[in-house]
Amino acid sequence: MTISGECFCGAVTYEVSGKLRDARSCHCSRCRKAFSSQASVYALVDPVEFKWLTGEDLLTSYTGEHGAGLKFCSKCGSTLCGIVDGDVHGVTLGCVNGDPEIEIGQHIFVGSKATWEVMPEGVTTFEEGPSSS
Repeated sequence: MTISGECFCGAVTYEVSGKLRDARSCHCSRCRKAFSSQASVYALVDPVEFKWLTGEDLLTSYTGEHGAGLKFCSKCGSTLCGIVDGDVHGVTLGCVNGDPEIEIGQHIFVGSKATWEVMPEGVTTFEEGPSSS
């Protein structure tokens, strides 16, 4: 399976030559700010199965104090992936093209979700950080 993705303006594209895994939606205050949304939606990738196809020179990175961060398009601002110690750790599902054949398995950090967000009934939630799987 090959999965492709791109930013909003289409200048940055990537390919994942394997399956995405462990999809999650994070509702913490940091993700709300980073994604300008109620949550981030993210799936893990094997770094050796990920490659940039076009626009890698247009990427801007932000790395936080613990070595984890994001890469985003400097033209349109789309957040494309998460990084840990400089390596791609996962991709944002909003930038994936087509059907990545994955579903969100867990909603994490719902203990700090926005007061105005209502969680749907029946979803798997965790008050804090990701469950071990």
